[in-house]
Amino acid sequence: MKQLAINGTIASSPKVLKLKPLLIFAKVIDDAGQTHNCLIHQHGLNFLYQATAGARVALFGHANQRHQMVITQFTVIASSAATAS
Repeated sequence: MKQLAINGTIASSPKVLKLKPLLIFAKVIDDAGQTHNCLIHQHGLNFLYQATAGARVALFGHANQRHQMVITQFTVIASSAATAS
């Protein structure tokens, strides 16, 4: 399993795919301009609370069979709500 680390911007607001178990989906555009489809399970509610569209994030995880990035660790560097105020 290949581990990936990317820094990027959330392209659209995160969406809840499932409630049990909680699964969050977010599109992230990295600094090179590539779009990644990301799935967040661990600490998904924290990600949903902190991350908004346009927020800068640092993500660490691995790719699954569908070439989606499964996030194991994340940090929201700057939220668009925090930068505006």
